[in-house]
Amino acid sequence: MKDSLPISEPKRIARALAAQIGGVFVGDPGVIHNLIVGFCAGLHVLIEDVPGVGKTTLALALARSTGLDFGRIQFTPDLLPGDILGMTVWSAERRDFLFKPGAIMHQFILGDEINRASARTQSALLEAMQEEAVTMDGTTYRLPSPFFVIATQNPASFTGTFLLPESQADRFGISFSLGYPAPEAEVTILDRFSEANPLEALAPVTSAQEVDAIREAVGRVRVERSIKEYLVAVARLTRSSAKVKLGLSPRGTRHLFRAAQCEALLDGRDFVIPEDVLRTAPLVLPHRIVLSADAKMEATSAIAVVAELLGKLPLPAGV
Repeated sequence: MKDSLPISEPKRIARALAAQIGGVFVGDPGVIHNLIVGFCAGLHVLIEDVPGVGKTTLALALARSTGLDFGRIQFTPDLLPGDILGMTVWSAERRDFLFKPGAIMHQFILGDEINRASARTQSALLEAMQEEAVTMDGTTYRLPSPFFVIATQNPASFTGTFLLPESQADRFGISFSLGYPAPEAEVTILDRFSEANPLEALAPVTSAQEVDAIREAVGRVRVERSIKEYLVAVARLTRSSAKVKLGLSPRGTRHLFRAAQCEALLDGRDFVIPEDVLRTAPLVLPHRIVLSADAKMEATSAIAVVAELLGKLPLPAGV
């Protein structure tokens, strides 16, 4: 693995990934960028939207472009934690219990319709997403590196869904929605998928070693103290706002810090500016704050609340 990458290399790889994904997924290029930020930063991604708008296609396009070992988990109400993590089984041949790995033992995991499984099964991902390991019968098994989870979910009002617990949502570093495509984009979808699935033609444009090197490079991006204080001020404002019942956790602050570092790196810089925080905050904050009853009565969205709170804080100067 490379010890370090030239400052221009992560930006080049991100552009190559975006070009590959854009050849399959039809939609806002900003959505592709959001996904790549999560992937390069090592922040798990949650995509919530109605069925059929391209969530799975977007995830599969990234998976095929990275060259990572891929595993897909289709979440259903009857899925059990052991199906995800694995289990110990008796081997008559060896006369001993052996660990049978579950579906989580891959570098790149697509959790499709994650909120169709029960909270018990959803919680099976907690240790894996936080520690990149699973523990069974007192033994801890490390997951492959690099490790990345992208999950899709249907809106909570849909039939057959279970609300994602706050502790589970907080493990996802980035979340966004796709929305319905514009009319001209939908025509492009019909043209692009009329004869063959363009996913089949995708080839990797990067490797596991390069992904590890990019994530190491993200951690080396310089963040001035004034930016760190600004991040903490954002977090504290969410915890004191009358419109927010549950504010940003310290883990959420760390994820915002990491996302801002990655945003800077993919822009070709080795230092963070306030605009990096403003760009990534709408991806990191809304899915992990819980609105107050009054805010819900006013039909205010978490995204709108985050935008309002960010507007109250002056940006750090001199960065």
